[in-house]
Amino acid sequence: MIEEGVCSSHRWTLFGLLVLLCGVNLADTFGYKPVIIVHGLFDGPKQFLMMSRLIQEAHPGTNVSVQAFKKTLYPIMQEAENGVHLICFSQGGLICRGLLSTLPDHNVQSFISLSSPQAGQYGDTEILKLFFPHYYLKARVFHVCYSSVGQKWSICNFWNDPHQRERFLKSSNYLSLLNGERPHREMTEWRKNFLHINKLVLIGGPDDGVITPLESSHFGFYDFNETIVEMKNQEWYVSDSFGLKTLHARGDLAVYVLSGVKHSYWHSNETVFRSCIEEWLT
Repeated sequence: MIEEGVCSSHRWTLFGLLVLLCGVNLADTFGYKPVIIVHGLFDGPKQFLMMSRLIQEAHPGTNVSVQAFKKTLYPIMQEAENGVHLICFSQGGLICRGLLSTLPDHNVQSFISLSSPQAGQYGDTEILKLFFPHYYLKARVFHVCYSSVGQKWSICNFWNDPHQRERFLKSSNYLSLLNGERPHREMTEWRKNFLHINKLVLIGGPDDGVITPLESSHFGFYDFNETIVEMKNQEWYVSDSFGLKTLHARGDLAVYVLSGVKHSYWHSNETVFRSCIEEWLT
């Protein structure tokens, strides 16, 4: 059941992120697992000082450092005998899904998706205007995103225009593959890899202001009429193409909806950490 609260051969093109790595030196004493934080598009270590402090308070002895993503992440997993936890914010949540799908022997225990557009993005936001100052109307962005050049832009990798379904399936080189909407030969293996996690935690809320639709953080999304289709009614959930339905059936899916939190404050809000994250870092 879903726990609800109030609070490869394919080329991946989501890139340029850093990882905030919380390595636990006193793991043998306290039994804590390393916590790896992957930040979003315009964030960096400074934005995660509060989250780091809260983790250190909950897990005494934790050291925090910044390292390159691919180069450092896998060795940390290999050295963590009892596994690691991932906290992945905004676009970082999609980076983490790619990692979990393509690493066959990862040992991630909790994958915490913090206000991430897991089902895609379709909305006129300030961030969109920064990327496309001349194409800020959401109905026009597909002209750029659904092209070979556009797919080299990270935001286009998860742009999901419900009115351009055929173009999305044909052109999307990231999200459509992760969701199993665009069939590929590694689908079965990716699903198996993703299901190695012990818990998937989805966190988002109605006052986010960036993730559009807001239900995308919980795997809901628009249909052609821009009516929200909840996660359980999405085709890739029904067909269990990447394992989400299986996680639900296992009781390993936790969903939190928290009001009053804007997008840039999820990782610095103590209520979010205490109510939605802390319990999954054991």
